[in-house]
Amino acid sequence: MFAACSRTIVGTMATSLGEAGRSSPPLPVRERFWNLPNTITVVRMAVVPVLIGFPLYSGPVGSEVVAWLFIISALGDLLDGWAARWGSQVTKIGKLLDPLADKLTVTTALIVLLTMRRIPEWGLVLVVVVIGRELAVTGLRGIASAGGHVVAAGWQGKLKTTAQNIAIGCLLFPEGTLGTPNHALGVTLLAVATALTLWSGYVYFADYFGGEAGR
Repeated sequence: MFAACSRTIVGTMATSLGEAGRSSPPLPVRERFWNLPNTITVVRMAVVPVLIGFPLYSGPVGSEVVAWLFIISALGDLLDGWAARWGSQVTKIGKLLDPLADKLTVTTALIVLLTMRRIPEWGLVLVVVVIGRELAVTGLRGIASAGGHVVAAGWQGKLKTTAQNIAIGCLLFPEGTLGTPNHALGVTLLAVATALTLWSGYVYFADYFGGEAGR
């Protein structure tokens, strides 16, 4: 009888341990940080301190160097996304850093250009709208992600980014580069980018809250 009770107790403990083992959540998989896409993103972010120090070396040569660095950073935004998708190296930290690098670079460039008066004083309205929209869409994506939804980038947002980057590049170059009135062109494109900013922001919010209302 004692032996039977012992076998019963041992069997019960083994069953309990087995059930506990089966119910234990799987350990999170550690992602590799230093892959090609994340390395490109970090290099892009290195342009930010260069932009901050731009007023110290804003002559023709310094302007041209900084302009090309910004252009390389903007092209790197396309390259790291391509490398992440085609190389199957999409990571959670990459999803955080990629848009952060873009927003940091653009925001820093706009503020520096405004303080250097390469963007006219009335352009403060344009800069505030562009930065405000970025913050609003980032917040929307955070809300959507918490609810298990994805706010995908639309073609309006991509067109806005293109116009915005070309505008900043024109404003960073010294006047008359390649024989073009790049300052006037840059201010004009910044105004166009601001209009696209409002349009694409409206589309993001309308699509998300319209979809929420239908669910």
